[in-house]
Amino acid sequence: MPYRRGNFKVSRSEGQVVRALGGIAGATLVSRVLGFVRDMVVARAFGAGPVTDAFFVAFRIPNILRRVLAEGALSTAMIPVFTDYVSTRERPDLVRMLRAVLGLALSALTVTTVLGILAAPYVVRVIAPGFTSDPAQAELAVRLTRIMFPYLILVGLAAMATGVLNSNDRFFAGAIGSAVLNVGMIAAVLLLARHVEPPIVSLAIGVLVGGLGQLLVQVPDLSACGLLFAPSAELRHSAISRITRLLLPAVFGLAAVQVMVFVNTLLASLLPLGSISYLYYADRVMEFPLGVFGIALASASLPVMSRQAATGDHRALAGTLNFALRLALYVSLPATVGLVMLRTPIVRVLFERGRFGAAETSATAEALAWYAVGLAAFAGSRIAAQVFYALGEAGTAVKWGIVSIVANVVAAAAMMGPFGHAGLAGASSVGAYVNLLSLLLVARGRLGRLGGRALLSSVCRTALASLPVAGACWLALVLWPARPTLALDVAWLGATIVVGGAAFWAASVALGLSERTVLVRLYSRRERGGVAEI
Repeated sequence: MPYRRGNFKVSRSEGQVVRALGGIAGATLVSRVLGFVRDMVVARAFGAGPVTDAFFVAFRIPNILRRVLAEGALSTAMIPVFTDYVSTRERPDLVRMLRAVLGLALSALTVTTVLGILAAPYVVRVIAPGFTSDPAQAELAVRLTRIMFPYLILVGLAAMATGVLNSNDRFFAGAIGSAVLNVGMIAAVLLLARHVEPPIVSLAIGVLVGGLGQLLVQVPDLSACGLLFAPSAELRHSAISRITRLLLPAVFGLAAVQVMVFVNTLLASLLPLGSISYLYYADRVMEFPLGVFGIALASASLPVMSRQAATGDHRALAGTLNFALRLALYVSLPATVGLVMLRTPIVRVLFERGRFGAAETSATAEALAWYAVGLAAFAGSRIAAQVFYALGEAGTAVKWGIVSIVANVVAAAAMMGPFGHAGLAGASSVGAYVNLLSLLLVARGRLGRLGGRALLSSVCRTALASLPVAGACWLALVLWPARPTLALDVAWLGATIVVGGAAFWAASVALGLSERTVLVRLYSRRERGGVAEI
């Protein structure tokens, strides 16, 4: 039975989402903070120019495959199957299935890596055609790509481990993996950059070290669960066909966002030097709230949605979707206001030092504002897509993912002329909103009523509660010291965020936003009848 506090009722499944969210969000927060440290180290050491453009292009290629195959489609396709086996099968069946899937995944990831290394020159030429005018830059991008491609094997196995652990309600070890990757990259720059030529190669080596760490950090939990096994060559196991049926459409469905990234990278390579780097740094800032809460919510929701789908409880599934969307929007809307208004001081504090100067700050801040406008859509579309993966209908997400790609391409073509690289960031936001609205409309037809009135009411009240955030940011910008030191910049920005957050919280209390209660209880939760006391 659901538990009620005041006017806010939380079901057992929603309590499970919140409990999972606590572990994932905490680990993701650590990862994002280390990610900023990593980017500050990279910006200081290498700035924003041809060398970093080459690295970000090279890193983006295996990174796209990582997100689509490993951390995206692979884990998304596996979790529903793993959840079914954990819930309905005997342990010997589970072990046999895991060994068979591990054997196939290891083979597929190895083949993909070898092909990627061999085809690196052609892949770079496709993803960054503007590099053809500078053979040295293109050659560097190819070299870095070949060094980093084996990362796909490591992160693929890590993603499998995460799927297994999530199906057993263990979320922290998988979520902390990205933090380990960042530590590897930071250490490589600090320790190896002076000893390799060119120095940017140290960053590529750090990616491999971090990838190995992402896998090894999950070994203790796998061992504790008794789920640490060697792969087998049983390629005809029935679970493999089930996962494959989910995997292929999931690749295309989750590839929508990555294709948008690909298109933006391709087009940015045709713009002035540094454009790719400006988009990268801006995206990194925007991904902080997105990763800590939006993507964490999507990850926390999938096992719960999978269990609901397995039992055919579509009403509960729709309720979980509504609950997750409301939580995501409650954080995304005020974060959007803050990112847009404080874009310049945020970028200045994070990156402006060494070879990253005022001009780079201004250009990155422009892109950040356009990315931030789509924050709610980026988070919401990830959550809405989980419904179809839980139902085993990933093909539905594919169709509308293609539509969102087309919308992104059309918007990019229209916006890059007048707005340059910032227009490409805006085009990504357009594509994300198209994706979100399409998925919600289809989910409405598939599941029935989604609680649209409650969702709209929550959005309107959250937007109203965000107005004091805008006021606090505006006042801070007016009073900002004319020539601040780094320490003063950090203090002023921190104070502004604290004041803006307090203003939003007070407005939430005044408006009676129930989502606030969930966050209050997130880290002080107690169990009552197996349900989080929220």
